[in-house]
Amino acid sequence: METVTVTRTPVAPRPSTAPLVDPYGRAIRYLRISVTDRCDFRCVYCMSENMTFLPKADVLSFEEIDRLASAFIRRGTTKLRLTGGEPLVRRGIVELVQQLARHIGHGLEEITLTTNGSQLAKYAQPLFDAGMRRINVSLDTLDPDRFAQITRWGRLPQVLEGIAAAKAAGLHVKINMVALNGVNDDEFGAMLDWTAAQGHDLVLIETMPLGEIDGDRNEQYLPLKAVRAELERTRTLVDLPDSTGGPARYVRVAETGQRLGFITPLTHNFCESCNRVRLTATGTLFMCLGQDDAADLRAVLRASPDDAALDVALNEAIARKPKGHDFIIDRTARAPAVKRHMSVTGG
Repeated sequence: METVTVTRTPVAPRPSTAPLVDPYGRAIRYLRISVTDRCDFRCVYCMSENMTFLPKADVLSFEEIDRLASAFIRRGTTKLRLTGGEPLVRRGIVELVQQLARHIGHGLEEITLTTNGSQLAKYAQPLFDAGMRRINVSLDTLDPDRFAQITRWGRLPQVLEGIAAAKAAGLHVKINMVALNGVNDDEFGAMLDWTAAQGHDLVLIETMPLGEIDGDRNEQYLPLKAVRAELERTRTLVDLPDSTGGPARYVRVAETGQRLGFITPLTHNFCESCNRVRLTATGTLFMCLGQDDAADLRAVLRASPDDAALDVALNEAIARKPKGHDFIIDRTARAPAVKRHMSVTGG
């Protein structure tokens, strides 16, 4: 009897749709993506004035960013935030937003962006048209001279023009203000009044010990517990259960009706509910902002067009997500808790 040999074509494994859940039961719903480490400002708490930036060949292409983001969405991520550096200095950013927006309503709930506002006058309407509805703008002072001091290279009128353009385009604007002792610690009330008049939410942020900077972070650090106590001398702050998927705890300002958020990584950390991971512009995935452990996803992407290997890499990375960070302002060692700059990690 003649023997017939049947050759079976291997069937490629189907991409996983299993949710990404860390060892502590936290599902990963929120991916922050740094599209560039470059910025047109040099904020004193974020960067040194003379920075060395990545070679462009090391930075993920938009096609690679889309592939990674799509893999996360397939596995349960519902929110994307584009960061930098300054994301709007990267050419083609609106086209990336348009590409990612195809997922909205198909697993993805929203795409947001954090910006210094310098390019918003140009990009606000195109971003809205591409599918974006909310943005965060970093603004630490309303004083032009202080603004120049804090950002080194920035101009306040340019940023205020951008914020106005964002509001006119229909984007919901949240202002992020880093609390800096001895720099802007007399402006919290004024910023609260201004954001209320403009219809913007405000989030106050404790300075974080990331990266070597030219100044002393111990001098910059201001606990937000003290800031809240000062604000409560003249305002009624009512705690809210609201969450936007980020680390802020919110209150309602009874006198104006606006929301005020506090991000307190040092005095009251937000680790227990952390559902976030951060992708750098080079494709390195940090499972925690305050830890150095990371996964090289760029190498996986460039090794194969097959997402099976990418799924394995994601599983292995999320399995290493720690319970919490190790942030501390060290008044003796003077060294940052993490050596990489915030602009490298992505906001």
